[in-house]
Amino acid sequence: MITPVLQGKSILDPHLLSEPGAQAVNELLREGESANTLASYRSALRYWAAWFSLRYERPIALPLAPGAVLQFVVDHAQRTTPAGLAHELPPHVDEALVAGGFKGKAGPMALSTLVHRLAVLSKAHQLRGLENPCQDPKVRELLSKTRRAYGKRGDVARKKDALTKAPLLAMLQTCDHSLKGLRDRALLLFAWATGGRRRSEVAAADMRHLRKTGGSSYTYALTHSKTNQAAADRPENYKPIEGLASEALQAWLAASRIQDGPIFRQVRKGGQLGPALSAASVRDIVRQRAHAAGLPDVFSAHSLRSGFVTEAAVQNVPLADTMAMTGHRSVASVLGYFRASSMNPAASLLDVTDK
Repeated sequence: MITPVLQGKSILDPHLLSEPGAQAVNELLREGESANTLASYRSALRYWAAWFSLRYERPIALPLAPGAVLQFVVDHAQRTTPAGLAHELPPHVDEALVAGGFKGKAGPMALSTLVHRLAVLSKAHQLRGLENPCQDPKVRELLSKTRRAYGKRGDVARKKDALTKAPLLAMLQTCDHSLKGLRDRALLLFAWATGGRRRSEVAAADMRHLRKTGGSSYTYALTHSKTNQAAADRPENYKPIEGLASEALQAWLAASRIQDGPIFRQVRKGGQLGPALSAASVRDIVRQRAHAAGLPDVFSAHSLRSGFVTEAAVQNVPLADTMAMTGHRSVASVLGYFRASSMNPAASLLDVTDK
């Protein structure tokens, strides 16, 4: 008879997860999340701990009661009263949160921040298998009515403007022939022309995914993105880089002599290359070039994505071709990046005369 016990080794219980197995699960969960997502989770949980400690004068412990979550909402969400807009966070608690670096400024939260804080708390309970207070009917109803109240007041987050062709070309004019200028020109064109890449995707761009396709054209294989987090092999993963974008990329690679590793890197004094740019550095480059071009302070790194979608619509590019570049699988999702403007031909239908 074969015994299930091995000499000197323990047999796992199929009904229980071992401690090394639990650690491996947590490591895979962390690795599967983006760095930006993990950072936002940590920030949200630190805020919850600080708020709870100041509000209830004791350390936070999960699971939270639904009452504490309801209090969190009314502490941070504005409501209309006879005296005007109000929220319930005591001033001394607000000041302590700002002084501790948990908040950037005193006052109520933006609705999007409040919703994110609740989503992170909900996930923390879910991952630990605890009763989730965010699923309590009273919490769900309060959050739903809070969203409606903000909508009725017109108090909604304003999306960043689209970085369409005209402002992009203005920013490119600020890029000289220095190593930084060549890098920034290549970076802006790479990010925009490949479908409006997110800043994390630009920072992670690597030479092993870049292929020369003849002449000065390239193809970049975007193996992992927000719209393809499972790294599925899809035809739309392969982004063509042609024209101005390919010329700028070729000039940067030739000047920097990069042959492997990260494509976009820090440029130090003396023209020495450093490590890969961070996602925050990509954001800063967009802002700096927009400022240098004399553009209004309405653009961010995400404006590259909305700019690509908006410009494609203005130039009557078929939606399927646009989605192949952005990587979106849903029409509703890609349309969310469109920004109506004076360039939209639909805005001047009455001005069109019959021939």
